[in-house]
Amino acid sequence: MNNTKERLHKVFFYGLYMDEEILKSKGVEPREKILACAKGYKLRVGKMATLLRDENSNAYGIVYSLTYEEIDKLYKDSGLTNYVAEAVMVKTEDKEQVATLCCILLNPPAENESNYTYFESLVKCMDKYNLPIPE
Repeated sequence: MNNTKERLHKVFFYGLYMDEEILKSKGVEPREKILACAKGYKLRVGKMATLLRDENSNAYGIVYSLTYEEIDKLYKDSGLTNYVAEAVMVKTEDKEQVATLCCILLNPPAENESNYTYFESLVKCMDKYNLPIPE
């Protein structure tokens, strides 16, 4: 078992961090790209994106393998400190169940909160990876 700081963790991304180019621009090396679905969650875009629990929904995204240092680079070092890592089970394209880390906003966005520019960029990103577009 690898207990070094280079140990990799599967992370489920559902927002703009699905884009490999964005990850690379932040000094993160995306490894082992896997398209996946988180059953029982729905995507919610306020000022930022998050997942909300909803038993009748599915959230689509991409799993990458990252080190803890890389995860910190994306969230803590980028000022996205309102996100917390949670364990989320996802189903891959190959129907495999995979345990992942997923960073979710601790406090969900208000009902009237939105960010059209972010949502527009997210739709382009999801289209790039052939993922279903959220409603």
